[in-house]
Amino acid sequence: MVNTGGIIFMCLLGIVLYNNYTVAQISDNAENDKFFHADIRPAADQTYKYLSFIKGKRLGLVVNQTSVIGKTHLVDSLLSLGCNIRKIFAPEHGFRGTADRGEHIEDDSLPGISIVSLFGKNMKPDSALMSELDLVIFDIQDVGARFYTFNSTMSYMMESCARNKVPLLILDRPNPLGHAVSGPIVKKELKSFVGLHPIPIVHGLSTAEYAQMINGENWLPDSLHCELYFVECSNYSHRKFYKLPIKPSPNLPNMHSIYLYPSLCLFEGTNVSMGRGTNKQFQVYGHPNFKNGNYTFIPNVGPGDKMPVHNGDTCKGFDLSWLPIDLLQRENCFKIEYLLEFYNLTAEEEKTKFFDKNNFFNKLIGNAEIKEMIIEGKSAIEIQNCWLSDLESFKKLRKKYLLYPE
Repeated sequence: MVNTGGIIFMCLLGIVLYNNYTVAQISDNAENDKFFHADIRPAADQTYKYLSFIKGKRLGLVVNQTSVIGKTHLVDSLLSLGCNIRKIFAPEHGFRGTADRGEHIEDDSLPGISIVSLFGKNMKPDSALMSELDLVIFDIQDVGARFYTFNSTMSYMMESCARNKVPLLILDRPNPLGHAVSGPIVKKELKSFVGLHPIPIVHGLSTAEYAQMINGENWLPDSLHCELYFVECSNYSHRKFYKLPIKPSPNLPNMHSIYLYPSLCLFEGTNVSMGRGTNKQFQVYGHPNFKNGNYTFIPNVGPGDKMPVHNGDTCKGFDLSWLPIDLLQRENCFKIEYLLEFYNLTAEEEKTKFFDKNNFFNKLIGNAEIKEMIIEGKSAIEIQNCWLSDLESFKKLRKKYLLYPE
């Protein structure tokens, strides 16, 4: 067993060797902490379980600002232990987690280590990059929604590892929505970076569980199979609620936003603002021409919000930030009702402009029929019935790959 005393000391001091910047913490009221389990430990914290496996290997790390051991970045901890880090790979929002959604990110570097962006045109590392590595480590905090792109980055990395015969080690982290499985399954014809595999919007899987499913169901192209290893979280089960210590991306500032994200993200495929450019991202939604609702807000350009929808305009709509955190935990984490109600209350002359013209709504929800059902005036129950059978099949499939109790 490796002596972890040095790692614990660094965590307490909060040393950040790889770059000196402030990591944005989750901003929920501390009174909500009683609804979360503080004893859960991500795999990265358990260095003694994987240090001997990675020592002496040429390492590539898929990491961002959430890849920490206590208050110390994984990069710093491994470097301090003499590990040979050759490459850092960064997902959407970049290594530091500050880039806007969809923003092009240039490759970067730290002293002696290059940082390669895996978002944009180069989503899969090429053979030249992979030939420099003996092992890739993936350690990024997911939020449990299909269209959150970090797990798509993981899948593409699995493909690159498989093609180049490089093993992948996943340091697992708890899924904050791991207690729920809900929403439509993405259809094959709508496969995209926001829906790479046939899973529901809220999949209820940890990153390692999802990776096992990708391998086990042969979802990698060309019948590829990734040599996969993982370290499990400790004290975690799918019945336990985990509070993220660090913002996973610029527009998910607190646990309210994370619980509401699977439902309100559908508005990304419409002309409705869901609070980007405010301090209530993914907790409010509205439009300048909306005549109903009881809440107004004005989106403005800011860090992580370079082009917010309806920038500078007064939007009218609804505020969900007041909802009790335990109520959000008891719900299934995906509700079509928010979008359906807003559409139904939208003036008839505005409805023709409601959905985007580039088909992004269909990619987000994963099913082209649902938009048509909304336009036809179908009820929430009628719409939900179109995916229930597929969802039940997925729940049975999911059980094969669970690492943690339900």
